[in-house]
Amino acid sequence: MTNTPPAARPRAPYFSSGPCAKRPGWSLEALSDASLGRSHRAKIGKAKLAEAIDLTREVLGVPADYRIGIVPASDTGAVEMAMWTMLGARGVDLLAWESFGEGWITDAVKQLKLADARVIKAGYGDLPDLSQVDAKNRDVVFTWNGTTSGVRVPNADWIPAERDGVVICDATSAAFAQPLDWAKLDVVTFSWQKVLGGEAAHGMLILSPRAVARLESYVPDRPLPKIFRLTSGGKLIEGIFKGETINTPSMLAVEDYIDALKWAKGLGGLDALIARADANAGVIAAWVAKSSWAENLAKVPATASNTSVCLTIVDPEVTAKGPEAVAQVAKGMASRLEKEGVAFDIGAYRDAPAGLRIWCGATVEKADLEALTPWLDWAFAEEKAKLAEAAA
Repeated sequence: MTNTPPAARPRAPYFSSGPCAKRPGWSLEALSDASLGRSHRAKIGKAKLAEAIDLTREVLGVPADYRIGIVPASDTGAVEMAMWTMLGARGVDLLAWESFGEGWITDAVKQLKLADARVIKAGYGDLPDLSQVDAKNRDVVFTWNGTTSGVRVPNADWIPAERDGVVICDATSAAFAQPLDWAKLDVVTFSWQKVLGGEAAHGMLILSPRAVARLESYVPDRPLPKIFRLTSGGKLIEGIFKGETINTPSMLAVEDYIDALKWAKGLGGLDALIARADANAGVIAAWVAKSSWAENLAKVPATASNTSVCLTIVDPEVTAKGPEAVAQVAKGMASRLEKEGVAFDIGAYRDAPAGLRIWCGATVEKADLEALTPWLDWAFAEEKAKLAEAAA
C-alpha cells in the first residue's frame, strides 16, 4: 500500500525550539528604524533600549518595583549572573527534570562549589516532588518550563509569598506563553529567541526588591567577571536597568525585539499570547489523543508545556526493536520532514529521550500545526517501513 504524502503543507515550517519562528508577517523591513551605525550609548541607542525594557514590563505585566535589565549571553548569561552574584548567602535547593536544570546544578555544585546545596530531581517526563523544596528558608533555582522535556510547573503555589531566600527562575521558554507568579519569583530570566521569535545572544534579567537587597547586602567570596557585576560600592548599578547595558548590544536585534513586543501588544498582550500558545499546543494534543504511535513525553497533562511540546514514539512494533530503533525512526522522521520542507529542526534535544520536539509558541500559526500533523503520520509510516525492510 502506497503511503501518499499529504497535499497541504505548512505555510511556515519553522517549529524549532530556539531560535523560534518569527512573528507572522515579519520581514526585514520591520527593522528599518533600527539605530544602526550609532553608539548604543547615544541618546537614540539609550532610547531604543529603554523602549525595549518598558514594552517588556507592559506586555509581561512585570510589577513596577521590579528592575528589568538587558544582559549579555542570552538566558544562560542572565541565569549565570544571578547565580554567581547571589548564591552562597544561605542554603539553596536546586531543581532539575531536564538538561537545562541539570546545567544549573552543575554550576552550583561543581563550579561555585556551594557547601549547602540540595539537589531535587526527576526524570524526563516528570516533575520532582515540589513539597521537598524549602522555599521559605532557602534559596531556590528552577526552570519554569523544561524546554527539552516539555514539562512545566503548573503554578507557583509551592513557593511561599513570605520567605527569607531568593527564588531564581529560568523562564526562557515560559515567558510570554505562561502566566508567571511575580510575587513568588525574585529573579526571572529569558532570552529574546524563544516565545517572541527574536534573535539570539541577548538575555533579560528581572529582579524583585528582595533580589536587589541580596545583591546589595551579600558579597560572594569568589571573583566576578565584569559582565557579571551588578553592583558598585555595595549599591545596584541602576543604569543597567535603564538601558545602559554592560556590553555592546546588537541594535538590529534590539529593534527586532521591539518589533515583536509591539506585535504582541497589538494582539492584546500577554493573555493573547498565552491563548495562541494554548491553541497551538491543543492541536498537537488532539492529534496525540488519536495517534497509535505517539505520546506526549509529559506524563501529567497539567504539567505539559504549551511551547516546547515533546513527543515519544510508542508504537509496539518499533519499541520492541529497542531504543536504537526508536532513535533511528525519530531521527529519520526529522530528516525526512526537513527534506520535504514541511518541518525544520523538530528532533528531540540531544540529551533528551529519542523523539520529536515541536515548538507551539505564539509566533507559530495554528493552521501550520494543523497542516503538520498529517505529515508526522506520513513520515512515521515511511520510517517504520524502512526499519522493517532493513530487518527483513
